[in-house]
Amino acid sequence: MYFKQKSDVIFRNYKEFGYITDNRNFSYKPLSDIGDDIGDKIVSSSGAVFLSVLGREAQTLDQLAEKICMQFIDADIEVIKCDAKEFYSALETEGFVVSGETLQECNEKDVGFSYKRVPHIRGNNLPYIKKPRQPTQDYFERFFGGRPQLTNLHIEITSKCNERCVHCYIPHENKYHSMDSDLFYDILEQCREMNLLHLTISGGEPMLHRNFIDFLRKCNEYNFSVNVLSNLTMLNDAILAEMKKNHLLGVQTSLYSMDAKIHDSITQQAGSFEKTKSGILKLLENDIPLQISCPLLKQNVNSYIDVVKWGKKHDVHVGADYVIIGQYNCDTQNLQNRLSLEDISEILKQRTITDPQYLNKITADAERKEKMRPGDFVCSVCNSSICIAENGNVYPCAGWQGFVVGNIVESSLYNIWNYSKKIRYLRNLKRKDFPKCLQCPDNQFCTMCMVRNANENPAGNPLEVNEFFCNIAKMNRELAINGTAEI
Repeated sequence: MYFKQKSDVIFRNYKEFGYITDNRNFSYKPLSDIGDDIGDKIVSSSGAVFLSVLGREAQTLDQLAEKICMQFIDADIEVIKCDAKEFYSALETEGFVVSGETLQECNEKDVGFSYKRVPHIRGNNLPYIKKPRQPTQDYFERFFGGRPQLTNLHIEITSKCNERCVHCYIPHENKYHSMDSDLFYDILEQCREMNLLHLTISGGEPMLHRNFIDFLRKCNEYNFSVNVLSNLTMLNDAILAEMKKNHLLGVQTSLYSMDAKIHDSITQQAGSFEKTKSGILKLLENDIPLQISCPLLKQNVNSYIDVVKWGKKHDVHVGADYVIIGQYNCDTQNLQNRLSLEDISEILKQRTITDPQYLNKITADAERKEKMRPGDFVCSVCNSSICIAENGNVYPCAGWQGFVVGNIVESSLYNIWNYSKKIRYLRNLKRKDFPKCLQCPDNQFCTMCMVRNANENPAGNPLEVNEFFCNIAKMNRELAINGTAEI
């Protein structure tokens, strides 16, 4: 009997427990997968040992049992074989492991992501697998005594971009530099030492970096889940071939309209629509997980729905979002393209029709937020994720490059994560630090976002509440209570 870990699964050993996850926790999935139970399991310390010997190369049960016995003194190998078979079989039911009577059968069962394949239906666990009652990140925080654990890193490998999108939060005059390749490889090594799970690689346009393919290859070697943010206009056969090799890779791109003139007017690059659309179709043809983003702007407010329909036709989720933030240098000229509150009111009304579950979602979210207290954390920045710019500057989250918490050239990622004064400041912020929000009747329908505050405030103050989004919260409350979204 042969067993192996599936190629699209990540395992991390924390000694006292193990963590195994389906890559759909990080990369994007088609519409057919939306609503599925995404794989995410905590296993016991013994289960962590069993998983640590498994790997992605098929092995016989005898081989696995021998490796496990090396870590358990005086263990009976027959008992270990029985326990291992039961444990691996349970994880196979969960979709994390494959088995076969022959090596060929085992390898053939390791089927990767496909737009044509019916989603796997997960079964039940056995005792080796813990079932935390709280989300995994909450489990991590509880286990590590509240000490933040870095699981997600966003790396901007270049600020260069071949488009000049009218709403971009990165000032166009700053888009001329790329990360030194040795620095990128050093960051990956530090991430491996810190048990990182997921990397987002972005720009600018990341495919402009001369070593982009090598970066993807190294991420694959280090067994990181990878999400690439790209406009796909520079996608070529060599990049596509490397992407196909990594079963832990997904892509996110922006498509603004199915009308080429509208799309190109937003990117300020003639011909960009056809190149991006062609890139999307190539990814679909090669079964590379993809999500399309469609930021809602004044230019495409009357045509974005065509993108949503086109994505649905191809079984790709399209995220249509009206949240546009100011530039990180506090210049808000890009916001002249943002929808007015009147426009957003109409969008919310339409959403209740096109998405029958929308009202249920915002109501459920409001019920959860009702239980929050003044001493609760404001947001998750610097608790599980952080970002690095091409010059080594470390900043809290995408879009907040103006708030530098350290530099990876001058200090290690570990030291910045654990000892940066600015990071500690952000982590210590509580809901009570926003007294206006505590008294607001709409706070259950609002998500406090400090980058939204900072980028639209002349002084970059993250504590100065952004009134624009307060008005949106009010509309969502009216929608949930009265069925209207009036301003």
